[in-house]
Amino acid sequence: MAKTKRVKRALIKAKKTVRAKPKKTKKTVRAKPKKTKKTKVAARRVAATPVQKTISPVDGSVYVERPLATPNEIEAALAKARRAQRSWAALPVSERARLVSKLVDALVAKKDAISTELTWQMGRPIRYSPNEIKGFEERARYMVSIAAAALADVQVGDKPGFVRYISREPLGVVFVVAPWNYPFLTSVNAVVPALLAGNSVLLKHSSQTPLVAERYTEAGREAGLPEGVLEHLHLSHGAVASLITRPDGVDYVAFTGSVGGGNDIYRAVATRFIGAGLELGGKDPAYVRADANLKHAIDTLVDGACYNSGQSCCGTKRIYVHHSVYDAFIDGAVALTRQYKLGNPTDPEVTLGPVVRTSAAEAIRKQVERAVKAGARALIDDEEFAAARRGTPYMAPQIVVDVTHQMEIMREETFGPVVGVMRVQDDDEAVRLMNDNRYGLTAAVFTSDQERAVAIGKQIETGTWFMNRCDYLDPALAWVGVKDSGRGCTLSKVGYEYLTRPKSFHLKIQL
Repeated sequence: MAKTKRVKRALIKAKKTVRAKPKKTKKTVRAKPKKTKKTKVAARRVAATPVQKTISPVDGSVYVERPLATPNEIEAALAKARRAQRSWAALPVSERARLVSKLVDALVAKKDAISTELTWQMGRPIRYSPNEIKGFEERARYMVSIAAAALADVQVGDKPGFVRYISREPLGVVFVVAPWNYPFLTSVNAVVPALLAGNSVLLKHSSQTPLVAERYTEAGREAGLPEGVLEHLHLSHGAVASLITRPDGVDYVAFTGSVGGGNDIYRAVATRFIGAGLELGGKDPAYVRADANLKHAIDTLVDGACYNSGQSCCGTKRIYVHHSVYDAFIDGAVALTRQYKLGNPTDPEVTLGPVVRTSAAEAIRKQVERAVKAGARALIDDEEFAAARRGTPYMAPQIVVDVTHQMEIMREETFGPVVGVMRVQDDDEAVRLMNDNRYGLTAAVFTSDQERAVAIGKQIETGTWFMNRCDYLDPALAWVGVKDSGRGCTLSKVGYEYLTRPKSFHLKIQL
């Protein structure tokens, strides 16, 4: 794989650091260290190790620098994980649950420091960052609470002279590849149940949020997890592929990210026929019926479109509104959107932070501009938000109307605080438009008619169907996508089925 410009700069800087001679002054003359074969090897290693840099969207500064794992370090981590997994799987589920619960305790105890790190790494307003740790805890503790029942042997009924059951066996080493937008909430879906099921875990987080992976392993050590059961690695894309495709590599991959990244992972796992869970993109729709509580729909959907600066796989990106309430919905949504305070996310008063990087902001702005050029109208003036500036990741929220499904803004993922809204005549038109997309992660309807909500939901191609809410994962329910939103399942009792394999016991006890 060709080195990026960023990596090349890091290499040059590393080489300069190694070659720099100690500065001599009149007061102090430092002796030159004697060079040995070991120091020469160490110097070459420093110069040859690419450095991963995390650029904070808050102010463009380098917030974290970490060397990428070397081939030897990857080899050692994999070997350690495989050794540790055998003894970990031999523990009773109750003991694994006890230790994982202590891991959760250790992370939650540091929520204030972790929240600050999250804000600086990915730009979420500090007033909201603690919510991620709250959500992490909710999901983790629920998966702990159902572990014993979910992992118990499956009884298949009595048959004279025989004992028959299906056990749930751990897969081995589970490789979790997590994104930056919700780094704890996405990773907990796989890390915690994988550990509870008796697997060991290798964790690789996005280069934007490397401290999250380190916090996991730190908490694991504090909780008393055996060494090697939970380890993190900072890896290049090439190293990720190598770890999956090597004959003695990992046994399962849990990936959350883009459709392109999911395709790469799927091709890699196919070389060894191991399993993979893929949570990919979304262009999630919502339908506001004529009988909806309009204020509740406006409050919920504007938040669903703008929370986390719109950087949520299951955020609301398309809204279809019944013609009888369309004008009132638009007026209310625009008024509420104008109340956001865009600015430095370390300010507790700020309610909308930057998107993750300037290039992402520019791509979103261009998507809106192309829609406007094709006949759409953008209802929010950027000048209403003083912090919104081109050439920065700070961008104003936007509501776009007079859109069509021929426009990219209604078809492709928009990872920012932008939503397109269309008027519809009836339920049938709403269903047709909601399904007219290659994604299928979540979808929602706002209505006072539960029976009608279920009837519409049965027609929608989606993994999760909401009534009167959106953008939320209930850990008791299966988290799953259809179409280009992915495959596999996390959370709920069903999630354990993807992190174990069935093993049938067929015992003839009467001869």
